[in-house]
Parts: sequence; structure tokens; C-alpha cells
Amino acid sequence: MIAFFEQFSPIVQALLGTAFTWGVTALGAAGVFLSKEINRKLLDGMLGFAAGVMIAASYWSLLAPSIDMSISLGYPGYLPPAVGFLLGGAVLWAIDRLLPHLHMNMPTSSAEGIKTSWQRSVLLILAITMHNIPEGMAVGVAFGAAAAGIPGATVAGGVALALGIGLQNFPEGLAVSAPLRREGLSRFKSFWYGQLSGLVEPIGAVIGAAAVITMRHIQPFALAFAAGAMIYVVIEELIPEAEQGKNTDIPTAGAMLGFTLMMILDVALG
Repeated sequence: MIAFFEQFSPIVQALLGTAFTWGVTALGAAGVFLSKEINRKLLDGMLGFAAGVMIAASYWSLLAPSIDMSISLGYPGYLPPAVGFLLGGAVLWAIDRLLPHLHMNMPTSSAEGIKTSWQRSVLLILAITMHNIPEGMAVGVAFGAAAAGIPGATVAGGVALALGIGLQNFPEGLAVSAPLRREGLSRFKSFWYGQLSGLVEPIGAVIGAAAVITMRHIQPFALAFAAGAMIYVVIEELIPEAEQGKNTDIPTAGAMLGFTLMMILDVALG
């Protein structure tokens, strides 16, 4: 599989990787054809799993290469990772405050961002779409970093990140389609909007890969930026949502499993 990816340019690699992550999002959204209800414990476990994958990916696939490249470029090893990481979180914070969206199982009155008259279904879709922007960017940055020769960054590492992000996209697709079905949309429309939330990942991937390839001195900042954006999503979105069901042991176990799996994938393939 690694050899297959290596024959393409980093932009195409990023598109292929995020085509997989989008496909798993669509697979999760297809669960609406089986049921319009999600088992709360199962959902909590999957959200915890997604959080664990993203935390592990943020370090092994993004922050560690950022530190290595900072040193190779003559920067203090801590400076670009710290600046990029905080900037990634700050940008997601700004989007969170501006973009109207609504988290799962919350009343419409709890919608965040700029006040709007948009339908509840649109606000639910935007909440998950926000999650997918930094995920797609992270995959693109990983492949771009490998092409740019950043120490510690490899095509195998990019593949591992795409696999990990893809696995945790399953609950996100289901988390969009099932609430939409409960809101009264047809099964097909619920599935359509659920998979549509994952289409921002290829866009983010192309932007991330292109930025890393073309601007060498921002590369360590870009890697850390993607990591900061993902950690912001984990702390601000995934963990609170997983804790809503009061099944705290289940999402905790899911996070441990997700972290371990992503670590294994990155070390074994990268």
C-alpha cells in the first residue's frame, strides 16, 4: 500500500488519503438506513475512540516532525511547534465563535456562533463539518511534509494518519445522519448530508499539502498548526459530547484504545 502512494505527487497522495477518510464518513452516515437511533453507550465509546486517535496523531504525525524540522532549520526546537500549536487552536476558536453550529443532543437555543435563523438540521451538519477541517488539513500536511523531506515525516506516516483519521470518522458520519433522521429528514437526505460533512477534508488536505511544499520555512509551523486545531476539537467538542451520556468509563476506554491504535499505526508504518 505504501508503494502505491509513493508513485503519486503529495497533492494526489493527500487527495487519495482523504478520499478514504471521506468514504468512512459516508459509511458511518449510512448507518441511518439501519436505525435512526444511536445506542448512547456505543456513541460515547466511538467519540472517545475518535478523541484518542486525534491526540496520538497530533503528536506522532505532526508535533514530533515539527520539532525535528525546527531544529534542522536553525529555529529553537520549541518555538515553531509552540507558536503553530497555539495558532491552530486560536483559529479554530475563532471559527467556533463565528460559524453558526449546534452540537448533538442540544436544544436549538444552545446554538453557538453568530445568531442565525438557519434550520436546526443545517446547524447540526456544520458542527461536524468543523471537526473535519483540521483533520483533512492534518492529512495533507503529513503527505506534504514527507515530500518536503522533513525529518521524521514519511509517506508511510501520512498513510497511517489517513487510516487513523478514517477510522474515527465513522462515528462522526453517524453523529450527523442519525440526528437528522430524528429531525424528520428522509433516510436518503440524512445520509446525504452526513457524508457531505466529510467533503471538506479533501479541500483541507490539498491546502495543507500545498502550503507545506511551497513554503519551506513555515513547514514546522504548519505541522504544529494542524496539531493545535485537532487538539482544540478534542477538548472543546469530542470529550464534552462523549461525557453527556454520563458513561464516563466507556469514552475513557475508547480514548485509550484509539490512542494506542494510532500510536501503533504510526510507529509500525512510519
